[in-house]
Amino acid sequence: MIDIFTTGGTIDKVYFDALSEFQIGPAAIPDMLRENNVHVPHRVTQLMRKDSLELTDADREAIRAAVAASDSAHVLVTHGTDTMVVTGRALAGIAGKTIVLTGAMQPASVRASDAEFNVGFALAAVQTLPPGVYVAMNGMIFDPETTVKDRAGGRFVAAGE
Repeated sequence: MIDIFTTGGTIDKVYFDALSEFQIGPAAIPDMLRENNVHVPHRVTQLMRKDSLELTDADREAIRAAVAASDSAHVLVTHGTDTMVVTGRALAGIAGKTIVLTGAMQPASVRASDAEFNVGFALAAVQTLPPGVYVAMNGMIFDPETTVKDRAGGRFVAAGE
């Protein structure tokens, strides 16, 4: 069983014509998994619907509590990319679990999104990596302790690159 916790972020953003802007909508992952014929046993729990820049220490503690309380050894967290590594660092030290954070640079609701690839990659990673905390983005696995988001490049890199 893979526990999937959603927190919002770009992956869950949808376009509202009346407002001419993107807002965080319902979690995209249940439809994504169904439409892509994913049969790995999983359960999805929406923890919050926030842009990651709006996440507080209390939010990160709630995410940590949910992950720690899970009866699954495999946990996937969908998260906004701007502070994904901060939350990853907050999840360090939860014993006996493989925890993978992923998200998207473009909303899952747009055609050119990286969301489906990232989620599929993260699902494979959470099932094969040893216990620990990881960021899985764009075909690469990162340690949140030594990773930063390269906003200009639209990707994650090792700190100092």
